[in-house]
Amino acid sequence: MATQASAANLNYECSEAEWKARQDLAVCYRIFDHMGWSESIYNHISLKVPDEENTFLINPFGMLYDEVTASNLVKIDVDGNNVGGSPYMVNKAGFTQHAYFHKHLGANADAICHVHTTATMAVCSHKDGLVPTNFYACNFQNQIGYHDFEGVTVREEEGERLVQNLGNHSILMLRNHGPVVMDSTIQGMFVKMWALQRACEIQVATLSQGEANVVPQEVVDVHQRDLAVMQGQGGAGMFDFEAWKRRVTKIDDSWQN
Repeated sequence: MATQASAANLNYECSEAEWKARQDLAVCYRIFDHMGWSESIYNHISLKVPDEENTFLINPFGMLYDEVTASNLVKIDVDGNNVGGSPYMVNKAGFTQHAYFHKHLGANADAICHVHTTATMAVCSHKDGLVPTNFYACNFQNQIGYHDFEGVTVREEEGERLVQNLGNHSILMLRNHGPVVMDSTIQGMFVKMWALQRACEIQVATLSQGEANVVPQEVVDVHQRDLAVMQGQGGAGMFDFEAWKRRVTKIDDSWQN
Protein backbone atom coordinates (compact mmCIF):
# COMPACT_ATOMS: atom_id res chain seq x y z
CA MET A 1 0.00 0.00 0.00
CA ALA A 2 1.01 3.63 -0.22
CA THR A 3 2.86 5.53 2.45
CA GLN A 4 1.09 7.09 5.43
CA ALA A 5 1.74 10.51 3.96
CA SER A 6 -0.06 9.61 0.75
CA ALA A 7 -3.01 8.11 2.57
CA ALA A 8 -3.39 11.29 4.61
CA ASN A 9 -3.48 13.52 1.53
CA LEU A 10 -5.73 11.43 -0.73
CA ASN A 11 -9.39 10.51 -0.51
CA TYR A 12 -8.51 6.84 -0.94
CA GLU A 13 -5.61 4.51 -0.20
CA CYS A 14 -3.65 4.07 -3.40
CA SER A 15 -1.10 1.38 -4.18
CA GLU A 16 2.64 1.83 -3.80
CA ALA A 17 2.92 1.76 -7.59
CA GLU A 18 0.38 4.56 -8.01
CA TRP A 19 2.04 6.69 -5.34
CA LYS A 20 5.39 6.27 -7.09
CA ALA A 21 3.74 7.33 -10.37
CA ARG A 22 2.19 10.33 -8.61
CA GLN A 23 5.57 11.44 -7.30
CA ASP A 24 7.24 10.93 -10.68
CA LEU A 25 4.58 13.01 -12.41
CA ALA A 26 4.56 15.72 -9.75
CA VAL A 27 8.32 16.19 -9.95
CA CYS A 28 8.07 16.18 -13.74
CA TYR A 29 5.75 19.19 -13.53
CA ARG A 30 8.29 20.92 -11.30
CA ILE A 31 11.10 20.12 -13.75
CA PHE A 32 9.08 21.49 -16.68
CA ASP A 33 8.41 24.66 -14.71
CA HIS A 34 12.09 24.99 -13.81
CA MET A 35 12.97 24.62 -17.51
CA GLY A 36 10.51 27.37 -18.45
CA TRP A 37 8.23 24.95 -20.29
CA SER A 38 5.03 25.80 -18.39
CA GLU A 39 2.27 27.99 -19.79
CA SER A 40 0.46 29.71 -16.92
CA ILE A 41 -2.19 27.20 -15.71
CA TYR A 42 -2.46 25.57 -19.15
CA ASN A 43 -0.90 22.60 -20.95
CA HIS A 44 -0.58 19.13 -19.54
CA ILE A 45 1.59 16.18 -18.63
CA SER A 46 -0.20 12.90 -17.99
CA LEU A 47 0.89 9.47 -16.80
CA LYS A 48 -0.93 6.15 -16.87
CA VAL A 49 -1.74 4.67 -13.47
CA PRO A 50 0.31 1.47 -13.14
CA ASP A 51 -1.52 -1.86 -12.93
CA GLU A 52 -4.83 -0.26 -13.92
CA GLU A 53 -6.64 -0.11 -17.24
CA ASN A 54 -7.66 3.19 -18.82
CA THR A 55 -6.86 5.48 -15.90
CA PHE A 56 -4.30 8.26 -15.83
CA LEU A 57 -3.08 11.15 -13.71
CA ILE A 58 -3.13 14.77 -14.86
CA ASN A 59 -2.72 18.24 -13.35
CA PRO A 60 -5.57 19.97 -11.52
CA PHE A 61 -6.84 22.81 -13.69
CA GLY A 62 -6.17 26.22 -12.19
CA MET A 63 -2.84 25.38 -10.55
CA LEU A 64 0.56 26.52 -11.71
CA TYR A 65 3.09 23.78 -12.37
CA ASP A 66 5.08 24.67 -9.26
CA GLU A 67 1.95 24.02 -7.18
CA VAL A 68 1.46 20.44 -8.38
CA THR A 69 2.11 17.74 -5.78
CA ALA A 70 1.78 13.97 -5.75
CA SER A 71 -1.51 14.13 -3.84
CA ASN A 72 -3.28 16.90 -5.76
CA LEU A 73 -2.90 15.25 -9.17
CA VAL A 74 -6.28 14.22 -10.55
CA LYS A 75 -6.99 10.57 -11.35
CA ILE A 76 -9.42 10.19 -14.23
CA ASP A 77 -10.43 7.46 -16.64
CA VAL A 78 -10.42 7.73 -20.42
CA ASP A 79 -14.11 8.60 -20.40
CA GLY A 80 -13.54 11.65 -18.23
CA ASN A 81 -14.77 10.29 -14.93
CA ASN A 82 -13.02 11.46 -11.76
CA VAL A 83 -12.18 8.08 -10.24
CA GLY A 84 -10.00 9.32 -7.40
CA GLY A 85 -12.42 11.62 -5.64
CA SER A 86 -10.33 14.71 -6.37
CA PRO A 87 -12.02 18.06 -5.61
CA TYR A 88 -10.26 19.60 -8.63
CA MET A 89 -11.42 19.81 -12.23
CA VAL A 90 -9.28 19.13 -15.30
CA ASN A 91 -8.84 21.17 -18.46
CA LYS A 92 -11.17 19.76 -21.14
CA ALA A 93 -8.55 20.25 -23.84
CA GLY A 94 -6.05 18.28 -21.79
CA PHE A 95 -8.47 15.49 -21.05
CA THR A 96 -9.78 15.11 -24.61
CA GLN A 97 -6.37 14.93 -26.26
CA HIS A 98 -4.56 12.87 -23.65
CA ALA A 99 -7.46 10.49 -23.05
CA TYR A 100 -7.63 9.55 -26.72
CA PHE A 101 -3.90 8.80 -26.87
CA HIS A 102 -3.94 6.83 -23.60
CA LYS A 103 -6.96 4.84 -24.79
CA HIS A 104 -5.76 3.96 -28.29
CA LEU A 105 -1.96 3.85 -28.25
CA GLY A 106 -1.31 1.48 -25.36
CA ALA A 107 2.01 1.35 -23.55
CA ASN A 108 3.74 3.51 -26.18
CA ALA A 109 1.83 6.47 -24.76
CA ASP A 110 1.88 5.81 -21.01
CA ALA A 111 3.53 9.23 -20.51
CA ILE A 112 2.45 12.24 -22.56
CA CYS A 113 3.20 15.95 -22.52
CA HIS A 114 1.83 18.86 -24.53
CA VAL A 115 3.62 22.21 -24.36
CA HIS A 116 3.45 25.70 -25.82
CA THR A 117 7.09 26.74 -25.55
CA THR A 118 8.03 29.60 -27.84
CA ALA A 119 10.61 27.59 -29.77
CA THR A 120 8.47 24.50 -30.34
CA MET A 121 5.42 26.56 -31.31
CA ALA A 122 7.57 28.56 -33.74
CA VAL A 123 8.74 25.38 -35.44
CA CYS A 124 5.19 23.99 -35.49
CA SER A 125 4.19 27.22 -37.25
CA HIS A 126 6.99 27.04 -39.84
CA LYS A 127 5.93 25.64 -43.22
CA ASP A 128 8.79 23.10 -43.23
CA GLY A 129 8.44 22.05 -39.59
CA LEU A 130 11.60 20.66 -38.00
CA VAL A 131 14.50 20.72 -40.47
CA PRO A 132 17.82 18.82 -40.01
CA THR A 133 19.90 21.93 -39.44
CA ASN A 134 21.45 20.89 -36.11
CA PHE A 135 22.57 17.90 -34.06
CA TYR A 136 19.32 17.56 -32.11
CA ALA A 137 17.04 18.06 -35.11
CA CYS A 138 18.80 15.18 -36.85
CA ASN A 139 17.62 12.93 -33.98
CA PHE A 140 14.02 13.37 -35.08
CA GLN A 141 14.06 13.28 -38.88
CA ASN A 142 11.35 10.94 -40.22
CA GLN A 143 10.26 10.31 -36.62
CA ILE A 144 7.64 13.07 -36.27
CA GLY A 145 4.01 13.29 -37.37
CA TYR A 146 2.27 16.55 -38.28
CA HIS A 147 -1.37 17.48 -37.73
CA ASP A 148 -3.02 20.54 -39.26
CA PHE A 149 -4.56 23.04 -36.88
CA GLU A 150 -8.31 22.56 -36.29
CA GLY A 151 -8.76 24.92 -33.34
CA VAL A 152 -8.56 24.12 -29.63
CA THR A 153 -8.59 20.35 -29.10
CA VAL A 154 -11.85 19.77 -27.24
CA ARG A 155 -13.74 17.59 -29.72
CA GLU A 156 -13.32 13.83 -29.35
CA GLU A 157 -13.86 13.27 -33.08
CA GLU A 158 -10.52 14.99 -33.79
CA GLY A 159 -8.79 12.21 -31.87
CA GLU A 160 -8.97 9.77 -34.76
CA ARG A 161 -7.15 12.22 -37.03
CA LEU A 162 -4.57 12.94 -34.34
CA VAL A 163 -3.71 9.24 -34.07
CA GLN A 164 -3.73 8.79 -37.84
CA ASN A 165 -1.32 11.69 -38.35
CA LEU A 166 0.92 10.48 -35.54
CA GLY A 167 1.37 7.17 -37.35
CA ASN A 168 4.04 4.99 -35.78
CA HIS A 169 5.88 7.98 -34.31
CA SER A 170 6.03 9.27 -30.74
CA ILE A 171 5.96 13.02 -31.45
CA LEU A 172 3.06 14.85 -33.08
CA MET A 173 3.65 18.44 -34.08
CA LEU A 174 0.29 20.22 -33.99
CA ARG A 175 0.78 22.84 -36.70
CA ASN A 176 0.37 26.46 -35.53
CA HIS A 177 -0.06 25.07 -32.02
CA GLY A 178 2.59 22.96 -30.26
CA PRO A 179 4.02 19.45 -29.90
CA VAL A 180 2.69 16.35 -28.19
CA VAL A 181 5.51 14.10 -26.96
CA MET A 182 4.91 10.58 -25.67
CA ASP A 183 6.81 7.53 -24.49
CA SER A 184 6.35 4.33 -22.54
CA THR A 185 8.05 5.94 -19.50
CA ILE A 186 8.01 9.41 -18.02
CA GLN A 187 11.81 9.47 -18.11
CA GLY A 188 11.86 8.67 -21.82
CA MET A 189 9.21 11.28 -22.53
CA PHE A 190 11.17 13.90 -20.60
CA VAL A 191 14.48 13.38 -22.39
CA LYS A 192 12.70 13.33 -25.76
CA MET A 193 11.00 16.64 -24.90
CA TRP A 194 14.32 18.10 -23.78
CA ALA A 195 16.04 17.19 -27.04
CA LEU A 196 13.09 18.46 -29.11
CA GLN A 197 13.13 21.77 -27.25
CA ARG A 198 16.85 22.16 -27.95
CA ALA A 199 16.36 21.24 -31.62
CA CYS A 200 13.67 23.89 -31.99
CA GLU A 201 15.58 26.58 -30.09
CA ILE A 202 18.63 26.08 -32.30
CA GLN A 203 16.57 25.99 -35.50
CA VAL A 204 14.89 29.30 -34.63
CA ALA A 205 18.28 30.86 -33.89
CA THR A 206 19.83 29.42 -37.05
CA LEU A 207 17.06 30.56 -39.40
CA SER A 208 17.25 34.07 -37.93
CA GLN A 209 20.69 34.31 -39.52
CA GLY A 210 19.46 33.51 -43.01
CA GLU A 211 19.78 30.35 -45.07
CA ALA A 212 20.69 27.26 -43.02
CA ASN A 213 23.10 24.44 -43.81
CA VAL A 214 20.86 21.35 -44.03
CA VAL A 215 22.37 17.98 -43.12
CA PRO A 216 21.96 15.44 -45.97
CA GLN A 217 19.79 12.38 -45.35
CA GLU A 218 22.67 9.91 -45.62
CA VAL A 219 24.42 11.66 -42.73
CA VAL A 220 21.17 11.78 -40.73
CA ASP A 221 20.86 8.01 -41.19
CA VAL A 222 24.34 7.41 -39.81
CA HIS A 223 23.69 9.83 -36.93
CA GLN A 224 20.48 8.05 -35.94
CA ARG A 225 22.11 4.63 -36.19
CA ASP A 226 24.97 5.63 -33.88
CA LEU A 227 22.67 7.56 -31.55
CA ALA A 228 20.57 4.45 -30.98
CA VAL A 229 23.68 2.65 -29.73
CA MET A 230 24.66 5.51 -27.42
CA GLN A 231 21.21 6.02 -25.92
CA GLY A 232 21.50 2.87 -23.85
CA GLN A 233 24.15 4.64 -21.76
CA GLY A 234 21.60 7.24 -20.69
CA GLY A 235 19.17 4.71 -19.26
CA ALA A 236 16.40 5.84 -21.68
CA GLY A 237 16.26 9.22 -19.96
CA MET A 238 16.58 7.87 -16.42
CA PHE A 239 19.89 9.61 -15.72
CA ASP A 240 18.58 12.91 -17.10
CA PHE A 241 15.34 12.73 -15.14
CA GLU A 242 17.05 11.87 -11.87
CA ALA A 243 19.57 14.68 -12.33
CA TRP A 244 16.85 17.30 -12.78
CA LYS A 245 14.85 15.77 -9.94
CA ARG A 246 17.83 16.45 -7.67
CA ARG A 247 18.00 20.04 -8.90
CA VAL A 248 14.34 20.92 -8.32
CA THR A 249 14.23 19.07 -4.98
CA LYS A 250 17.01 21.32 -3.69
CA ILE A 251 14.80 24.29 -4.56
CA ASP A 252 11.47 22.94 -3.25
CA ASP A 253 10.68 19.38 -2.20
CA SER A 254 6.94 19.89 -1.66
CA TRP A 255 6.18 17.93 -4.87
CA GLN A 256 6.67 14.74 -2.84
CA ASN A 257 3.57 15.29 -0.66
